[in-house]
Amino acid sequence: MKQIIQQLKNSRSVLIASHINPDGDALGSLLAMGLAMDALNIKATLYNESDIPADYRFLPEVGRIQNQISRVHPYETAIILDCSNLDRIGRATDIVTQIPMVINIDHHATNTQFGERRLIDDKACATVELVFRLLKEMAIPISLAMATSIYTGIVTDTGSFRFSNTNASAFEICNEMVQLGVKPINIARHLYGPYSLGRIKLLNQALESIEISNNGRLSLMTLTQKMLRETGTQPEDADGLIHYARRIEDVKMTAMIQEQTNGRKHSTTDKKYHVSLRSDGSIDVAAIAATFGGGGHPSAAGFSIESTIKKIKETIKAIPEIN
Repeated sequence: MKQIIQQLKNSRSVLIASHINPDGDALGSLLAMGLAMDALNIKATLYNESDIPADYRFLPEVGRIQNQISRVHPYETAIILDCSNLDRIGRATDIVTQIPMVINIDHHATNTQFGERRLIDDKACATVELVFRLLKEMAIPISLAMATSIYTGIVTDTGSFRFSNTNASAFEICNEMVQLGVKPINIARHLYGPYSLGRIKLLNQALESIEISNNGRLSLMTLTQKMLRETGTQPEDADGLIHYARRIEDVKMTAMIQEQTNGRKHSTTDKKYHVSLRSDGSIDVAAIAATFGGGGHPSAAGFSIESTIKKIKETIKAIPEIN
C-alpha cells in the first residue's frame, strides 16, 4: 500500500478503469478513487467501456466516466479496479499496457496478479473496501460523494449483506458512510426502485427462457439481442435478472447466457456471449469460469465465449460439479 501511495503522489496524470458491464462495486470503486485523486490535485481520467446501467446513474460524478480514451495521452499511472485480469477492461487493454505503472486493486481470488503494484485481498467484501482502506491510509477526508460511492459498492457486491463475502468490515464501513451523511433509503430507492415497463417485459421473456437440468441442480437463462429489441431495453436492463433463476428450489448453480452486441465474428454461426454463473455456495463457480478464461468469486463469476447457445448449454450441462 505504501508503494502505491508513493506512486500516486508522484503522478500528475492517472487513468482509472474498471471492468466492462460494470456493477456497483466497479463503479463505486472507480468514482471513489477518482474523487480521491481530485483531493490530491492529480488529474484523473475515469474510464469504463460500457454504458452505465440505469440503476447506477444516480451516483455522484458518474457523468465523468468516459467510454473512450486517447492513445496519446501521457498517463504516468493506471489504476485498474475490480478486474481479475487486465483484459476485463475491454478495448483499452492495449493502451493500458503502454502506461509505465499499472496498479491492480481487486478482491477476486482468481486475480492473475497483473501490474507492477498490487493491492489484492480476496477476504475483502468488495474492491471498494480496499479503496476505502487506501483513502484512510492517505488521510484523505471522505466526502459525501465518496461515501455514497463506497456505500453503494459494498451494498451491491454483498447483495445487501446476503452473500457469503459479507464481513464485519462491510457493516463497519457502511455505518461510517451513514455517519458521513449517506441515506440508505435514498440509495435503496435507486438500486431497487421501480422497473420500466420494458424491463418488466424483458424479465418475462427471460423467465420464459429458463431451463432446468434433469437432476434439478442447474438452471439456465438465456438473453438475446432479439429480446432486447422486442422489449425496447438495453443490456444494462438485464442486471439482476439472473437471481430469479438462482432462487429456484433445489438449484445449486445458475447460468445466464447473454448475447453480446458485436454479433458474429469468426464464423457464420458463432457469436460472442457472456455467461454469468451463480451458485448457492456448494459449487465454486469461479473455478469453473477460470477454465473458460474468466473469473470471479466462488459464488458469483463469469466468462465470455464465442460459440452458439446450443453448444454453450451442452457444455454447461456437462460440468461435473452439477452432475
